[in-house]
Amino acid sequence: MNTEKVVLLDETGQVVGSEDKAVVHHAATPLHLAFSSYVLDPGGRVLLTQRAHSKSTWPGVWTNSCCGHPLPGEPVAAAVRRRLADELGLVAEEVDLVLPEFRYRAEMPEGIVENELCPVYRVRTSGDPVPDPAEVAAYEWVDWADVAGRPGLSPWCLLQLAELDRLGPDPLDWPTADPALLPPAARVGL
Repeated sequence: MNTEKVVLLDETGQVVGSEDKAVVHHAATPLHLAFSSYVLDPGGRVLLTQRAHSKSTWPGVWTNSCCGHPLPGEPVAAAVRRRLADELGLVAEEVDLVLPEFRYRAEMPEGIVENELCPVYRVRTSGDPVPDPAEVAAYEWVDWADVAGRPGLSPWCLLQLAELDRLGPDPLDWPTADPALLPPAARVGL
């Protein structure tokens, strides 16, 4: 059985190695490559998900549609499509880069740290989720204007909302970003 790896990065966003996903998150989590996505239905509603209660990081917390880690050598947009299919049973019809340079660090009360260069994508789909219960406890389609007021969102989601709001009030109209602004490790396959 293959172990899922995450891509480790230096401060400039260059690849410096990889590590087993199962052991990379701890009190001294190294900087690594990730992604976040916001899935929109044809009416422009965004899909929020509640992380499974069995997750080691932020269990039961509501967040954006889907997060994950590209595998070594995997283009980030391909990782977005893969994780949406795995976690939510969704087919991404369009995957657009909107925040190429997003980075955050967040610490849980128990001391586990997230430390990620995390490009953010807007995804369009016309399907309904079929969540994997090991990943997603619940989901809800909500109007974009109502997302920021939702209590208890993940720390990365709250930080992303502030940046996404600068792109405009309608996520269907957000401009796509220049992929040349992605960290070097995320430019695989461009």
